[in-house]
Amino acid sequence: MQRLLIATTNPAKLAEYRLLLGALTIELASLADLEIADAPVESGATFEANALIKARFYFDRARLATLADDGGLEVDALGGEPGVRSHRWLGAHPGGDRELAEEVICRMRGVPDARRTARLKAAAALVWRDGREVREAVVVAALEGVIAERVYDRVQPGFPYRAVLRMRESGKYLAELSEEEAAALSQRRALVEQLRPALAALAETRG
Repeated sequence: MQRLLIATTNPAKLAEYRLLLGALTIELASLADLEIADAPVESGATFEANALIKARFYFDRARLATLADDGGLEVDALGGEPGVRSHRWLGAHPGGDRELAEEVICRMRGVPDARRTARLKAAAALVWRDGREVREAVVVAALEGVIAERVYDRVQPGFPYRAVLRMRESGKYLAELSEEEAAALSQRRALVEQLRPALAALAETRG
């Protein structure tokens, strides 16, 4: 059976990928499983570029097919911020998940409902070896919503912006959904669906 490295140190993200990829005939491995502690410099100007930087880096380290992603929150009224800086938004004093969520609410104070549109956007890159050839696939997806007036009571570790994004149809925070409900709506589910042909090809390769 082929092995696939999920290149993340975020336990919540790893759990979501295990849920989304559970039906595939591929053995999933984590960075912790392979005892890989180093990380690349995420110097890309887009989520796509950063996802590919990470996937190539960990593919070279692990010598395994590698899936990496990069994503964050884009708020239209903030000119698309925090964008690719979503996890480094507070600079030298990054704080924690709640601080990031509260910063969004602070900066959106007084913005009318019609201008509170935002999305959780993500890109995923898959790098794998097909015989002597190294193949790559990059996909992008987004989950649209609106910024709430306050931070949800519970901030899920690793997913700070789920505590500020409300779904248009239900009005619910993404953070208040169950793990299964969130995965069904998740931008990562859309990424996996787009990568399914490449993942199927990976499952059929011998080396």
